[in-house]
Amino acid sequence: MQQLLNWTLETIRLEESSFSWMEEHRYDWTPLVKSAVSKVLDGQTILMVTDEDSRWFSRYVSTRINSLKSGRPLLSCYSLLSVFPNLSTLNTTQDIELLEDMLDISYPNGYFIWYIGRGDHQFTKLVFRNDENFMWVIDEQMPNSFTLRGSDPLLDIKLLQLYKLFNLTIDAALFSQVDLEL
Repeated sequence: MQQLLNWTLETIRLEESSFSWMEEHRYDWTPLVKSAVSKVLDGQTILMVTDEDSRWFSRYVSTRINSLKSGRPLLSCYSLLSVFPNLSTLNTTQDIELLEDMLDISYPNGYFIWYIGRGDHQFTKLVFRNDENFMWVIDEQMPNSFTLRGSDPLLDIKLLQLYKLFNLTIDAALFSQVDLEL
């Protein structure tokens, strides 16, 4: 069983698409993905939320993460907007707390939010309340998040590559190929 950091580097290098950009970012990535995958293995639900520009990515992940061809157990992964379509109407701290209460009741094994989008989006009022969320933030440095540049012409490709790496990490952890200890 390999350590996650070494496995991540090896997986990046085996990727056929231009993924070398990730080698220098793997130290930022590894603790975040370790936390998210550990939560998945503990039975927590993934609630995806994105800004408008990244909504396509949420739809892509939703159709791929539980492919029956993957040969692994199905994961509890949903779009937060499909669970709570009124997300954009949350304005006050009390509104957010009511949503969090509903989510706590709905997901007794726990949940975490996987956010992909700009750091100044209105949904970040909810997302940034918990450092344990899995955050891919565009154009803003935030603690406990993976940062991407919105002006990067390869942003969409990088999102797909990161998803593939995340998905492979879940597989490796489920099938005891990787040790999630750093």
